[in-house]
Amino acid sequence: MRLKTQLGLAALALIVVGGATIAGLASGRDQATQEAQRVGRPLGPPPTLDQRIALLQAKAAAAPSNAPAHVNLGFAYLQKARESGDPSFYGKAESVLQTAAKLDPDDADPLIGLGTLALSRHEFEQGLLHGLRARDLNPYKAAAYSVIADAQVELGRYDEARESVQQMVNLRPDLTSYSRVSYVRELFGDFPGAIEAMRQAVEAGGPGSEALAWTRVQLGHLLFNTGELAAAQREYDRTLYEYPDYVHARAGQARVLAARGDFAGAATLYQQITATMPLPEYVIALADVYHAAGRADEAVRADALVLVLDRLYRENGVKTDVEMALFAADRGIAPAETVERAREALALRPGIHAWDALAWALYQSGSYEEALAASDQALRLGSRDSLMRFHAGLIALKLGQNERAARELRAALSQNPHFSVRHGEDARVTLARLATGT
Repeated sequence: MRLKTQLGLAALALIVVGGATIAGLASGRDQATQEAQRVGRPLGPPPTLDQRIALLQAKAAAAPSNAPAHVNLGFAYLQKARESGDPSFYGKAESVLQTAAKLDPDDADPLIGLGTLALSRHEFEQGLLHGLRARDLNPYKAAAYSVIADAQVELGRYDEARESVQQMVNLRPDLTSYSRVSYVRELFGDFPGAIEAMRQAVEAGGPGSEALAWTRVQLGHLLFNTGELAAAQREYDRTLYEYPDYVHARAGQARVLAARGDFAGAATLYQQITATMPLPEYVIALADVYHAAGRADEAVRADALVLVLDRLYRENGVKTDVEMALFAADRGIAPAETVERAREALALRPGIHAWDALAWALYQSGSYEEALAASDQALRLGSRDSLMRFHAGLIALKLGQNERAARELRAALSQNPHFSVRHGEDARVTLARLATGT
């Protein structure tokens, strides 16, 4: 079956790696709910995730040789890590999924779970191996291809990832496959196609589910990244209407407030968000808003919290080198050490985002020619990512390549004039100086 959502040669944003896989596999329906539907009894409120975990823990304890019970518990733990931001659930998921794999070595589901876990920890080679083994056991299991595709993207194997996503769409055209079509298109600079595919993913999602909320937020991010603030705001607002208090949608609202210059409102919202879920990306966003608002002491404290969170994630097996290399480069922290960290990240994760992190780290260390070569690698797919274009522009400027610098900065700002609270004004001022020759 071939669908209109073909990746194609010309068709080919960062999805939370493994997130759509978890959303697609963790249905959220416990056995009692399914039984009630089967016999036609009226349904009560669905169990919360914590309630479902308790039920699954009891079931696994009562049937220690039941592999599916351990698989379901493992995916529930992964979902809990996803929803809470608490990386300690990764270890719990690993334990029960490994038990399930030993109980039934011919079942693809434990391997899909272990692959998803590896992706969440940024262990992409390991994730790919698990995905390939799951596919070999069951080549008709679409979720196996999602693990494979996500790993291939992060490992820079983009043509292979495109083929894996197409196989996934052919097997099961749903939220998880359409969202990956969207991401691959975004990587190759096709924002209209990415938005179209993400809208298809939204249409395929289950009403009121966390999976749909996550997908609608990704649609909002795509719209934001094309400068469509009002359209992005509508998606974040609708997400919160359908799935109240969803932290990622609230973060989207904060991002829009900051883009509109309401730094006080954005800071207040980010403070609330990070008190609930202190994910590094949201603490970094809070620090950037403080910086833009001239609240230097609060920015320093938020930056310090990022370093604490990074240590917590690393202690739980999550590799954060690409993200932290960008963070450190932005703040001029230990330039030589940051370059080495970026090089190590690239060796493990040779995709365009790792190349961009290395380029920016090299720029901050004064190695401009090497930085430009790395930036060229980051942009080799035709990415329209505004931050990457901004990095390329400043690097070119240091090398006296004023025409390229202006071209890259113009591309960054035309794609999304609100691309960065920290760097947006610098991009505008630099481009204006280039235009006037000052």
